[in-house]
Amino acid sequence: MNGDSSAFDSALDLCQHQHRRIVLGTLAEEQRSLTVNDLTKVVLKYNHQTPITEASTDVLAEIRLSLYHVHLPKLAADGLITYDSERQLVEPTEQFDQVQPTLSTILDADPSLETPMTL
Repeated sequence: MNGDSSAFDSALDLCQHQHRRIVLGTLAEEQRSLTVNDLTKVVLKYNHQTPITEASTDVLAEIRLSLYHVHLPKLAADGLITYDSERQLVEPTEQFDQVQPTLSTILDADPSLETPMTL
């Protein structure tokens, strides 16, 4: 039980920021590797409710930088994704698959996110 509690606490911590919830929800739905560009567009769509054609380059750069410097490293450090910075590719890990039911419960409880989350 203690290990389950620790895993749940870790999942809650990872889901504290909406950008990470969006990334995790999209990876869960897509079940494949995604580019940082794909994830930037999804964060824009769900967090800013702005079509890519109407987004300023500053907003896109801000989202991309926050993913690159904060959110993707945190998810990688917890073992849920691998991130290839050269190819700008994010891939869910086996550990992601193991915690996906817990993540899905947390994501489903977020009233600001539509599910399923798609590109």
